[in-house]
Amino acid sequence: MANQMTEMLKGTLEGIVLAILGGRAAYGYEITAGLRDRGFSDIAEGTVYALLVRIEQRGLVDVEKVPSEKGPPRKVYSLNAQGRERLAEFWQTWSFLSERIDQLRDDDERT
Repeated sequence: MANQMTEMLKGTLEGIVLAILGGRAAYGYEITAGLRDRGFSDIAEGTVYALLVRIEQRGLVDVEKVPSEKGPPRKVYSLNAQGRERLAEFWQTWSFLSERIDQLRDDDERT
């Protein structure tokens, strides 16, 4: 099951991170902690940071460097208008897929 979970997360992790940022601006470690708090404990920090680089390059977030008491400034990510559009698309796609998958499961349970 772990391998299947990993594969499914690859396709949805961007939307999950955008959803976290839709709630409030955050830096990388806060996002990783938020994922872990929500039960996504197997997601490596490096995976999250690589994703943040990609969504920044795609223009889905605004980034602000904020001074840190310990070390270099932190990059704080916040969802911008393009990111909110992408998140809305993610939720539409998720709703479509989850309804169809639930329907398949219900059909399977009846047989």
